[in-house]
Amino acid sequence: MNWKDNLKYRYNTANMLEKLIGLNVLLFILTFVFRTIGFLFQIPTEFFVEWLVFPKHLVDLAFKPWTIITYAFMHAGIFHILSNMIILYFSGQFFLNFFSEKRLLNLYLLGAIGGALIYMLSYNLLPAFAGTGRSYLIGASASVMAILVGVATQAPNMQVRLFFLGNLKLWWIAAFLVVLDVVQIPISNPGGHLAHIGGATLGYLYITQLKKGNDIGSWLQNITDGFASLFSSKSNRKSRMKTVHRKKTKTETTSTKKRSEQQEKIDKILDKISKSGYDSLSKEEKDFLFKAGKDM
Repeated sequence: MNWKDNLKYRYNTANMLEKLIGLNVLLFILTFVFRTIGFLFQIPTEFFVEWLVFPKHLVDLAFKPWTIITYAFMHAGIFHILSNMIILYFSGQFFLNFFSEKRLLNLYLLGAIGGALIYMLSYNLLPAFAGTGRSYLIGASASVMAILVGVATQAPNMQVRLFFLGNLKLWWIAAFLVVLDVVQIPISNPGGHLAHIGGATLGYLYITQLKKGNDIGSWLQNITDGFASLFSSKSNRKSRMKTVHRKKTKTETTSTKKRSEQQEKIDKILDKISKSGYDSLSKEEKDFLFKAGKDM
């Protein structure tokens, strides 16, 4: 297997969390390469970053609408991307215990959009930002906060072992990071911290609405599904356009019954987590919840 086939295999077998982290790392490497080339040859290369980061002015956004998403895959430095990817990895793993990979992607993008809108509104409406010079939003922090707060909303009492601090409830960690952002607003990077809060708010709303049966990210999933279909094979696209009408078979009725029983078991496990924490689950229950989450 040559390196191209190996790379293709790794991409096809990676889950959505790994792909999100991989894309962040890839764009960070490209940014570093462009800046190095610009320094060595004394040529302007900042256009690469400028065309992907989110601007504060609505007029600039009109010319670069894609930046409301792309900025969430860019980073300003090694510590910036390292801290974001570590939190994304662990919170994303917890998230996938309860929800599908598509919902992980949806919440990541919703967090990015929410953070960008809060950032733009703040810089254009709040007196504290009046007269500020040229600035832009960069980083996955809003998306990461959306996922962390989202899973903390789903399972607030889940126990997480955090280095020397021992076991902490997931909502304690999420709440601490949100409060930290609020405290730092008047100190440094106010626009960035406001964007983090915007992402956290989207994470909370997404899960609370999901519990009520409302998927506020369904419109976004339709867009991402449509975009993904552009890259599928022609035969696959044709097969999805076929419509077949037939009566339900006995097998399908049994399958529906199994799904109902599976949902009941999931609800019981989630109630147990809410009361006693994630660590109270048996290995069988954890495995069942993980497999069920893949199909949600």
